[in-house]
Amino acid sequence: MFFYVYILQSIKDGKLYIGCSNDLRRRLKEHNEGLSISTKSRTPFELIYYEAYRNRKDAEKRERFFKTGWGRGYVKKLLEYEFSAKI
Repeated sequence: MFFYVYILQSIKDGKLYIGCSNDLRRRLKEHNEGLSISTKSRTPFELIYYEAYRNRKDAEKRERFFKTGWGRGYVKKLLEYEFSAKI
């Protein structure tokens, strides 16, 4: 079984959401159907990045990093062409 750290971008407002799940397809569907309280008002979402881990703790640690200031900077640098293409 794999655990996924994923980054979604709201098509509505362009903001990012970072999460972790063991079933990426199900979780993306839940976000887009408005079943997640934290993202309900910003649907629909597009999956723009994910990483797969064999260990839950490793995935959770990576998710926490992405949610820090350093981590968000890393994500923006990592996906700079994704963001520049949409501007």
